[in-house]
This record gives sequence, C-alpha cells and structure tokens, in this order.
Amino acid sequence: MSTPPRSAADRLRRRIARWADPALETELAETKRKLKAARRKLRDRDTQPLPAEIEAVIGAVRTEHLTYLKRAGLRDLAARTLELERRGAEGLIIEAGTARGGSAIVMAAAKAPERPMKVYDVFGMIPPPSEHDGADVHARYEKISGGEARGPGGETYYGYRDDLLGEVTASFARHGVPVGERNVELIQGLFQDTIELDEPVALAHLDGDWYESTMTCLERIAPLLVDGGRIVLDDYYAWSGCRAAVDEYFADRPGYRLEHGTKLHVVRG
Repeated sequence: MSTPPRSAADRLRRRIARWADPALETELAETKRKLKAARRKLRDRDTQPLPAEIEAVIGAVRTEHLTYLKRAGLRDLAARTLELERRGAEGLIIEAGTARGGSAIVMAAAKAPERPMKVYDVFGMIPPPSEHDGADVHARYEKISGGEARGPGGETYYGYRDDLLGEVTASFARHGVPVGERNVELIQGLFQDTIELDEPVALAHLDGDWYESTMTCLERIAPLLVDGGRIVLDDYYAWSGCRAAVDEYFADRPGYRLEHGTKLHVVRG
C-alpha cells in the first residue's frame, strides 16, 4: 500500500522540526508557560470580589462616562490600592493625568481616608507632543486640537470642557469621596511645573499619553517608590511616546521589575 503524499504544510512543518534549535524550543515553551500563568493570574484577580461599595463606585463612574478605562482596569487599580492598605505600606497615592476623574475616584474610594493622594492634571487642553513622539501621537493631537475628539461614551472630550477642575471636584463629592475629607489634593498645571515630591510613593497611576509628560513623571516619581511600590502605566501599549519614555528610563536602571499585562506595571524591588 503506497504512502499518501504529504501536503505542503506537512512538508514545511517537517523542515522546521529538522531546523529547530532544542534550546530555542525550550525557551519558547517556557515563555508560553509564563504567558499562560500571567493570563490566569489576571483572570483570577479580575474575578476576586471587591467590597460592594467599591464595585458600586466603579459602576457609577463608568455609567457617568468619567473614565476611558474598562471595568477590569478600574478593578485592578482598586485591588492594588486595597492591597497596599492590607500590607500597611507607607507612601502616598498619585494619579498623573486624570481626565474626568473616574479612576482617581475609584482609588480614593479604596484607600484609607488618612492616606494622602495627589491628582495632577492641566484640567484643560492636553499639551502638544514633542519630537520624541511618533506619527501616531502627532496624528492624535492634530485630531484633538482640531476639535474632532470625543470623550468616553461619545460625550464632549474633556479638554473641551469649560470648568474641568470644578467638574472633577464635584464628581469626587458626588461619589462619596469629597477631596477635603478624603485627603485628596487636585493639582492643576503641567507636570513639569507641579510634580515636586520628596515623600515616599506607594502607588502611581500614570496617564500622561506623550513622551515628555511620561518621562517627567518617571523621573520624579519612580525614585520615590517604596519597596513593593507600583507604577501603572495607562498608555504604554497605546502611544509611541509613552512607550519610548518607559523603555528609555528603565533600560539600564536596576531595582525595578516590569510586569506586562493589560497595562504595564512597574514594581520597585
């Protein structure tokens, strides 16, 4: 009985198998194992219950279109905040780039009232990118500056709103975390003019989009992270400028661990 002819795909697979480096095959298998474990960890964390009042805040800020983040991203920020409270970690919480305040409100609801939190934003039109940003960033800024951008839920883009600082302040109060009572400070201005810190940082959520704003945040916040402290980078996978700043800053800087997931996390220690 004759053997049936092999298909082109079969022949290609046999050639690849003959050429394969056993060490490379082992490395590929290990990478796949780690990726599978990371995905499982993310799924497990997303299904872990949060306090009902935190889940309610997450649902409310999404219903009001106060954030671009999906529910999973907001739950992750809340879980990280609750985790540092359980550990008793020292340090303040930071959000740099808050838009309409949704994610900052969630973290403020999850943190202990006595823990300080600083929220930095221009509370107006996003500043222009620089030569360090790629074509994707410049195209996005052109759309924003041309009045063509839309906010979450198709509502008015936050940079076009007349009194964004007032709106965000009111939103904190409306969702049960008034800034004066929850030790939250809303700080208006460019990051290079406002982020001046000399105290430990436990958790920072950076949503600065472009290269210069991201680099400013990293230079002024990363050295202040406590052991086990964490930076969550909202835009690493979204915009070339943010990605370039992160890759450049951490290229030859020991003592930090980069965790790739839905968002990039940087952990000190």
